Order: sequence, then C-alpha cells, then structure tokens
Amino acid sequence: MNFTRRDTLMLAAAASALSLCGVATASAAEGDMIDIAKLMAPAGGVADHVKGSESAPVTVIEYASPTCPHCATFSNTVLPDFTTRYIDTGKVKLVLRPFVRNVLDAAVFMLAEASGPTNYHNVVATYFKTQNTWAASDTPRDAILEIAKQLGFTQETFDAALTNQALFTGMEALREQALNDFGLTGTPTFYVNGKTLTGDKTLEQLAAEIDPLIPADFVATDASAAAPAAAPAAPAAEPTAAPAADAATPAEPTATPVAPAQ
Repeated sequence: MNFTRRDTLMLAAAASALSLCGVATASAAEGDMIDIAKLMAPAGGVADHVKGSESAPVTVIEYASPTCPHCATFSNTVLPDFTTRYIDTGKVKLVLRPFVRNVLDAAVFMLAEASGPTNYHNVVATYFKTQNTWAASDTPRDAILEIAKQLGFTQETFDAALTNQALFTGMEALREQALNDFGLTGTPTFYVNGKTLTGDKTLEQLAAEIDPLIPADFVATDASAAAPAAAPAAPAAEPTAAPAADAATPAEPTATPVAPAQ
C-alpha cells in the first residue's frame, strides 16, 4: 500500500517504523482482567476521545485499526445499536483508541484528530464505512483525500494533518503499551471495565458483559455528555460498507492479528 504522490517525510518514516514492529511480550486471553487505572492512563500523550457520559458506570475501551475488516464490521453493524442502547442512555462511555498497524491507519487517525473532538468519531466511522474503497485502492492516498474533502478538508488541511509527527509518535506509544502492557493480540479488542474481550462481538455478546455491571437503580445524570457527537462539517458520499464477517464459519478469524502489513 504505497502513497503515490507528495508523500510527507512523516508518513515515509511511519511506514519504515511500522515494518519493524516487534512482538508483544504479553498475551491476554479472553476474559483476562487488566488494571482499569492502567487502561485509563494511555501512553504517548494522545488524548482519549470519549462517547458518552463521564459518569457512566461502565467504560468500554476499543482498540481499533481503520484497515481492520473486523473493526469495520463492528463500526458499521454493531455500533449504531450499541450507541442507542448504552451510550445515549448514559450507561456506557466508549473510548476509541488508535491501534496503528500501517501507514493508512496512521493517516485516518491523524485526519480524525485534525477534524476536532466533535467530529473525531464521525471521521473514523466514515472511513470504516468506505473501507472497501480506499483500503483496496491502488492509489490509497488519493482515495483517502477524496473522502477527506467530503468531510470538510482541503488539500492544504489534509497535507497539514499528515505532518503531525508528535501525534504519530504518540500513537506508536499507544500501540506498544497495548502490546506489552495489556497483551493485545488482535483488533478489535475491547476492555469492559477492565475485562478483555477479543475479536468480533455482537450486541448480545457485549450486553451479556455490560448489563450485570449497571446498577438496577441506575439513572443517567449527565444527559449532555451522553448526547451523540456533532455532525461533520460537510456530508460524506454514500459509503461502501465493509462486509461483515461470516459468523457461521468457525474457521473464520474474528480479529485481525497485530502483525503489521508489509
């Protein structure tokens, strides 16, 4: 996946660095508990982007990669109903953490960061919806740029977003922390109040973990924080959604391994 024109020095460095990604020193299994205080202290100085009320009794952290088809399946087919049921009602706050596997992942997250906090989640969701278009393109930089323009970017602001070396360095630190401290082995990986859940998850599977953690007398107290994120600056083109994983085929993997694309 090579960017074909006006590639920045940062992106060239990113591709080189990611090709040298090491092997995790820890490996967490489904159901393992991770210290929630450590989970809520992300490395690298990259600010978390939270959907939902800060007073929610349940915190779900998702590590995701924009080029991961399983992450796209979750974003496109599960997250809308999850948002209605849990985030908009103040029961859950969702933290979307970057897990950068390759230069395309880096580009998408850098554009999301540059779009501002109210549009961050929408930008990432738009690239998940259009994953089949840009991730499979022979000229992915051009394809990513065309979608960015529909989200309000210009050529100049697009180029500027992709030169944020400090952000890229921070995302590298986030990746290493997830691998070495939390034992992440694939994307998506979810942590529900510290409990590790790996791979594709349906709404029902997540509900089975979340519902017992919500007090019976729970009443949302921060309606404004539970409201959905703001709309993008400009409407996106009709997306081409990534196909959902075939849950009926046991041999089909439910998570994308963390080894980077070459």
